[in-house]
Amino acid sequence: MQINIKTSEDNKVRVQELTRKFKFGAENVIARLAFAYSLSKNLKLDPNNIRDSKGKEYKDDILFGDYRSYYISLICQHYEIHKSDLNIGKYIKMHIDHGLEIMDEFFKANQNTSGFQFMLDCVENGIDLLENTDIPMHVKNFHQKIQSGFYDKIITLEMGNQIENKSQKVCCSINDTKMYDNAHLAVAGNSGTGKTQFALSMLKQFSNLSNQQIKFLYLDFKGVKDEDKKELKNFLEITNCSLIDTPHIPFPLNPLSFIDSINEKNRLLGINKFVDIIEKHADLGKNQEQILKEATKEAFIDTENGQFPTFADIYEKLQSYTEGKPSKLNKIIQDLSEFDIFDNKIKSDQSFIDKNYYFSLSGDLPSNIRFTSVFLVINYIYNVFMNMSNAPVVEDAQALRYVLLIDEAHVIFREKKSHDILQSILREIRSKGVSVILLSQGIEEFNQPTFDFSSMCQTAILFDIKDKTNIRSMQKFLGLGEKDSHILARSMEKIQKGQAISNLKEFKKIETFEVSQFWRD
Repeated sequence: MQINIKTSEDNKVRVQELTRKFKFGAENVIARLAFAYSLSKNLKLDPNNIRDSKGKEYKDDILFGDYRSYYISLICQHYEIHKSDLNIGKYIKMHIDHGLEIMDEFFKANQNTSGFQFMLDCVENGIDLLENTDIPMHVKNFHQKIQSGFYDKIITLEMGNQIENKSQKVCCSINDTKMYDNAHLAVAGNSGTGKTQFALSMLKQFSNLSNQQIKFLYLDFKGVKDEDKKELKNFLEITNCSLIDTPHIPFPLNPLSFIDSINEKNRLLGINKFVDIIEKHADLGKNQEQILKEATKEAFIDTENGQFPTFADIYEKLQSYTEGKPSKLNKIIQDLSEFDIFDNKIKSDQSFIDKNYYFSLSGDLPSNIRFTSVFLVINYIYNVFMNMSNAPVVEDAQALRYVLLIDEAHVIFREKKSHDILQSILREIRSKGVSVILLSQGIEEFNQPTFDFSSMCQTAILFDIKDKTNIRSMQKFLGLGEKDSHILARSMEKIQKGQAISNLKEFKKIETFEVSQFWRD
């Protein structure tokens, strides 16, 4: 497709004046600069409002030179169209016309600014603004190849059994849309009350009842000890689950692979999101944040064939910016690289979401490395699923793909900077067929001043907790009214290890029952 354009009649004079003023060479240089300046404003122009074509004419080979494919790809990415779209020529003309007009206005107001200063301060900074806009939690990736099937039948979990009649099961049809708005589960209880064994039983049931179609990730923030591994052995074998004991075994994903490696705009947004995660957990200054952004951009440029850079690649780029001087930024990127938290050999089109994993982060790792790693994984999972099609509702069953279980959630909830991504996961990811299970030692962490996390989990299970006198918090956690306070207080006074109360629709609320335990299954 040959693309020859003519500027508007008014812009014919502007091209000549700007070329003469800044001595950039041929007039096509000004046209290219105007095109870039217009795109840097991040505006989408309407092809129905095109200007006249009575001005300067540019032949295809003159306008583009050796860079024809680059100009066309910029338009395709900006408007999300195919390179064969018939409007490409119109878009190029409109952006050149628009760029010439706003350049003329700029130089009339800034007469002492040189052409080179304009390129540095306006075109480059304008492009940087694309990166610095408010970024949604979900970063689009049009080239993501990861897909996942789903299980579209009702999953009825055995939550336990009645205390007086152990043959009577306490069940929950967790993805039945007639009863529950989502398949999220909030679990709170002291250490040693049985909530971990309950969680393992839930994961086993999700897997077995779906014929292994529903996969899961158990995210253990505190790390497993040697004695824990012995207890986990049976669970791992039965569920065909791989234990990833980091840093001894790297986690099988590259956390940068949620970023679109091809679409320029999406890549910039993704890089900005990645930098934001690092910045939050390393307390970087604005200057260091910008350096990390530039180093990451360079690392992507140097990575070919749609692959993704590693932390080692980014660390190498950082050295040229910081001249190897010690800093918080260098330290955290170096640690993420040297501890081998993530598998650098994983292919970009592979995904761990088609297998079951128990991901343990050693308590011996530096705190900022553990927090950063957790949220890089959570962000990856969120963006991978958000780029998938919605999981359907089939005969009242919300189809399910995946279970994300976060242990020691109270540790994560304490960090206010973690709330945004957790809110987004609970609110949005359910439509993609993901069930989130949150395990916490207390209930106060769920009810934050800015957001009530327990309200976003349709099902709540309450084991024995330390502060059993805080009736109002327990009511809020379980979604109960004031009239239930007396019965709630009585039930919590009598509760024993391995017992819980709940807000299950299939069982009498606040009545104590004996919870399922994996070791008993």
